[in-house]
Amino acid sequence: MKKFGLIFLLCTLFSININAEELKPPNVEAAGAVIMDLDTGRVLWGRNEHKPLAMASTTKIMTALLTLERANLKDTVTVSRRAASAPEVNMDLRSGEKIGLDTLMYALMLQSSNDAAVAIAEHVSGSVENFCKDMTMRAKELGAYDTVFETPNGLDLGEHHSTAYDMALITREALKNPDFIRITNTQSIQAKSDKNSYHISNKNRLLNEFDGANGVKTGFTGKAGHCFVGAAKRGDMQLISVVLASGWGNAGKEQKWIDTKRLLNFGFANFKYKDIIGANTEVKEVAVKRSKTDSVTLYYKDGLRMPLTDAEASSLKIEVIAPDEIMPPIMKGDKLGVAKVYIDNELVKEIELLANASAERHDLKTSLEKIISEWLSFSSLKETKIVLPEF
Repeated sequence: MKKFGLIFLLCTLFSININAEELKPPNVEAAGAVIMDLDTGRVLWGRNEHKPLAMASTTKIMTALLTLERANLKDTVTVSRRAASAPEVNMDLRSGEKIGLDTLMYALMLQSSNDAAVAIAEHVSGSVENFCKDMTMRAKELGAYDTVFETPNGLDLGEHHSTAYDMALITREALKNPDFIRITNTQSIQAKSDKNSYHISNKNRLLNEFDGANGVKTGFTGKAGHCFVGAAKRGDMQLISVVLASGWGNAGKEQKWIDTKRLLNFGFANFKYKDIIGANTEVKEVAVKRSKTDSVTLYYKDGLRMPLTDAEASSLKIEVIAPDEIMPPIMKGDKLGVAKVYIDNELVKEIELLANASAERHDLKTSLEKIISEWLSFSSLKETKIVLPEF
């Protein structure tokens, strides 16, 4: 089967071909940083985004995600001695105290309570160690392959680490959960256990200082420095930012907010969604040999919409790899080719090309085979004896 590639430049998709200058990268101090589009998972900009780093209490994003996936927020949790002895920041939980899992989740995400993280881990997986194994496994399922959790609260221990990219992937999944967004965007709550009353306030300044902010989590340890995973939505674009090790001391504490705002502003200012390919759009006709069906039409299995800069939009091209002719049989929906999407000659997506109709083989050989098959079927039916029941 002869195949060749047809390259279609997508200049016609955009009315203006803009030769924009290369974007000036955002000025951030973080040792590891990334800005990611939630819908597509595309990295819009990164620096050392795959470098293993301590991530402090941004760990609690995975703690919350795993809990929402595996437990009921209406559960009542009995606090263990181990949970009650967790270091600051904490709720001051007491051993034997009974408290709602939903209250612990608010304390976990709003004020970063370390004792809440331990109590949650033990409730969900039976022990802190089992919960951390479950966290690490879930991270790998999401594509976060360079992440190891050894604590549910982010305190420095052993090989506990992640990357800016991995934390963005984990947050991307978490932001798909309505309960996660509801909890992390709550300003404050009043709650009670069987032994105490709690006032829990949100420590995330971004919610009040950045237009469209809707997350997510601060973090600090002596090893990790000041970290923050942020999120904001403007119009139809939801972005995730991660900064790890923005600095130490008061300067680093402030720098994480500066870094985050610069990343998010960079993303919103320079990227816009472009409809590149429409799902089910017809691509080309393929001739069918030895069939009553002269041809089948190929169409894109999926659509493609991506955030792009103006310069990237002008450099887009699609390479269609499909045969000019094909031998039957062909079934409707068969994959008969692929379309490769490039930005600046870098492959960013492959989309299958499917047949819009079926085509049977039709020649002397297949016609004879069909006649013989039908004759044998008819002969077999004639020789079948029908035995009627006796009444």
